[in-house]
Parts: sequence; structure tokens; C-alpha cells
Amino acid sequence: MKYLPLIWAALWRRKPRTIFTMLSIVVAFLLYALLSAVNAAFNAGVEIAGADRLITTGRYSLTQVLPFGHLQQVRSVPGVTSVAGQSWFGGYYQKESNFFPQFPTQIEPYLEMYPEIVLPEEQKQAMLNTRTGAIVAKTLADRYGFKVGDRVPIIAGIWPLADGSNNWEFDLVGIFDTKNPKERSMYEMLLFHHEYFDEARQFGKGTIGWIVIKTEDPDRNEEIVEAVDDLFANSPNETRTETERAFNQSFVKQMGDIGLIMSSIIGAVFFTLLFLTGNTMMQSVRERIPELAVLKTLGYSDVGVLALVLAESLALCVLAALVGIGLAGLLLPGIAAKLPGFSGLALKPEAFAGALGIAVLLALIVGLPPALRAMRLKIVDALAAH
Repeated sequence: MKYLPLIWAALWRRKPRTIFTMLSIVVAFLLYALLSAVNAAFNAGVEIAGADRLITTGRYSLTQVLPFGHLQQVRSVPGVTSVAGQSWFGGYYQKESNFFPQFPTQIEPYLEMYPEIVLPEEQKQAMLNTRTGAIVAKTLADRYGFKVGDRVPIIAGIWPLADGSNNWEFDLVGIFDTKNPKERSMYEMLLFHHEYFDEARQFGKGTIGWIVIKTEDPDRNEEIVEAVDDLFANSPNETRTETERAFNQSFVKQMGDIGLIMSSIIGAVFFTLLFLTGNTMMQSVRERIPELAVLKTLGYSDVGVLALVLAESLALCVLAALVGIGLAGLLLPGIAAKLPGFSGLALKPEAFAGALGIAVLLALIVGLPPALRAMRLKIVDALAAH
């Protein structure tokens, strides 16, 4: 602890330079923390995918619709316990910024396949008995003020009604939650009956977007995948069946490889930061050569001087990194509130640990060259030159 005043004084020897360097590091780690949280949010659906659930889509694209009759054939495959057709509705509530996923599906089998979704029994029965009924996630109900009994208008982005109107209306009969509150953001959606959707839409009748399959034994998934796809091989509507995890991964990648984008941005930022921070440390040591020579005269060892310079570099990088991460922690709740589907946006412990690891690595890379120079400094030469 007795060396802390010395490290602190050296760090603030040139206050403007230190402040601007720290600001650069703060911004870099703020960006890192925000992008890490977004990347984790995009991949959260991948992590909670059920091991006993498969997804069947068109062989060539997720946008390739399937005949409704595929459902019955898939249901007959040995090892399949339940199936539900599902489609992407792509609408919004009142204005385009109020977007959240809506899916027409077979409600009863769908809820059986997703036990993590919790819906009161009376609301489930009301849903099954209401042709125009819909159920919505609790987080969405809280955000938009939805209540059971409301008439919820959704403006279609893809599927107009038979009369050409895009204004669909649903009777809200239930609000569901999740068993694990941490999974709420993964189920921010509105569900309604496929039967009503198919009857009311203008085109595409008799089709579904994909099929959700529940298997009796996850160890038989590979066998079931082959059996399902063999059913429709060489037909006009060939299929591709995969695990829910693989499906979610491919769905996310359709919006872009978020991990690659994040790595590219962060890599460019930290590459630039290496030069900036390295230059700061080199200047700082160069200006303090006489002081370092005096320290050695007073009995500081070469290793001691090396440690002091490295400690200064660590203090600069780690303190700025902590400020950047702290700012991200303060900003993320506000950002999550404005981004539909991202209510669970938060900095994960592994991202926090990764940020600290990067800060230490950065400190060692930029601090080691000037620290080695200070260690090798000869007292006579240093004092003679200054």
C-alpha cells in the first residue's frame, strides 16, 4: 500500500493527457459491454432451446411455406409425441416502433411442448374456446398496458385480411409468464389460433411457416430428423428438420452474425487503443527518467521500478475499464426498455470478467515496453542526459 501514493502521483503527472486517455478507454469498454449484452440477448434463445424439440422448415429457406397436411404426416413418425404448426405474422401494435413477434399456432399442443410458459388454467380454457382469442407475454402486457378482456389491434406487415384490410383485432383472453423470470425476454410474443388466421387471411391458405416437434427421447432426435425429412424427399415441398437450438442459431444469423460484427468492431477499437495508450505510457516514462534515476539512487531495485511502471499502466487501464463497464450497467436498463424483445438485456458475469481480462492484457502490452526501459535505466546516464 505504501507505493500507492507514488503510483497515483505518477498517473496524474499530466492531468489532461491522463484524462483524455482514460476517456478513450472508458468509451472502448462501454462499447464492449453494450455489444456483449446485445450479443448475449441475441443468443439467449439458443441457450434455452429444448433438447426434446425439433423444428421442420422448408428445405431451402425459412420463408418457404409448408402445406398444412405435413403436420399429420409428421405426427405419425415413431418417436414424435406432439406437433404444432407455426407462422411468422410480422405485425405491430399501433405504430411500427411497437413491434413484437406474433405467431399463429395450434395453442393446445404448443403450450404442452413449452412447459416453461405458465398460463392460468382458466385463461387457457378461455383461449381454447375463443376463436379470435390471443395470449400475450406478461412483459408485453406491462409495457403496453394490455389487460385480459382488451381488444388488441395488430397491423399486419405480411398478411392482409380477406377484405384487403391490414387491421387485425384479437380478444386478449390470457397473459402468460415463464417459470424462470430470467427467460421472460425470450418469450415476448403474442400467440393466436392458426385456424382463425388461416380462415381470415387473404392468401396462403392451407400453409404454415414451420412445424414444432416434441420427441419422446432426445437420444432419438437424429433418427427422427431423418425419418421426417425422408417423408417429403423428392416432393414439391421438401423439408429440413433440425434441433430447436440449431434452428434458433440459423434464425439469429439471418439478421447477421452478431458475434462476428461485435468482434470486428471491438477489435478495431482496441487496436487503435493500443497505439493511443502505448504512446501515453511511453511519454510518461520518458518525462520521468530523472525521477526514476533518483528512485534507483534511493535504493529501488530494477524490478521495483519495473513493477511501479506496470502498476501505473494497470491503474490507468483497469480504472477506466471499470468506469466504462459501470456506465454500461447504468445505460442497459434504459436501452432494454426501448427495445422490444430485449427486456433481459444485461451485462453477464462472463462479459464482466472478459472486460477485466482485456483491461489487464491491454495494460501489460502497453506498459511492458516502457517498464523494461525504466528497469534497464542506468543512473549515471539518466542524470547526465537531463
